[in-house]
Amino acid sequence: MVSPNAKEVFIQGITSDGRTFRPSDWAERLAGVMSSFRPGGATPGSHLSYSPWCVPTTINGVKCVVVNRDLRDHEVMAWDFVMNFARDNGLQIAEACLVPDAAPPAKG
Repeated sequence: MVSPNAKEVFIQGITSDGRTFRPSDWAERLAGVMSSFRPGGATPGSHLSYSPWCVPTTINGVKCVVVNRDLRDHEVMAWDFVMNFARDNGLQIAEACLVPDAAPPAKG
């Protein structure tokens, strides 16, 4: 269950029994399916990039999909689809947020 206050949800490519989820490109496939759900809606060519609300990434060597809560606010059925995908495949879900990399110190 995801708390209503979570801004981002990480679907991790690790099953509840600790195995790596397959196929290895599952995160890119899931994010690709969700590419048309984006701020302003789908536009010509938008299927060629990921939605900012559903982005594949790798964290500590584990494939993940970061799902932003704005997806739920925009289209609840799309949100339910990704959450059901995670549940149906026994994937671990974590509530968190990505912290941008620190800027390099200024030289002076």
